[in-house]
Amino acid sequence: MPFALSPRYRSLVAMSSAAAPAPRSEPASTACFAVHARAEPGVMPRVLELFAKRGLVPSSWHSTVAGTENRELTIDIQMRGMEAALADYVAACLRQIVGVDVVLTSRKR
Repeated sequence: MPFALSPRYRSLVAMSSAAAPAPRSEPASTACFAVHARAEPGVMPRVLELFAKRGLVPSSWHSTVAGTENRELTIDIQMRGMEAALADYVAACLRQIVGVDVVLTSRKR
């Protein structure tokens, strides 16, 4: 049996869609993540896992080991076309990884 809208609901839907502004197309942007962590073998796979389990492949990934006795790991990740809400969520998840000290984020347009 198909779903039928009541006449009252149909008029509300028509009014709301008529009053709704046309969606704006935003230019594609790139989410940027700078991850500062301890240089430990398990950190990079855990960072990459956050993207992989969402079916995402970073547009750019660069990592560097530096600091006194090479104990500091910096990972710069760029993800083209990632929505702001998802980028904020991924950044919050990155901050919870053991060994990660700081996660900085930005957006490029």
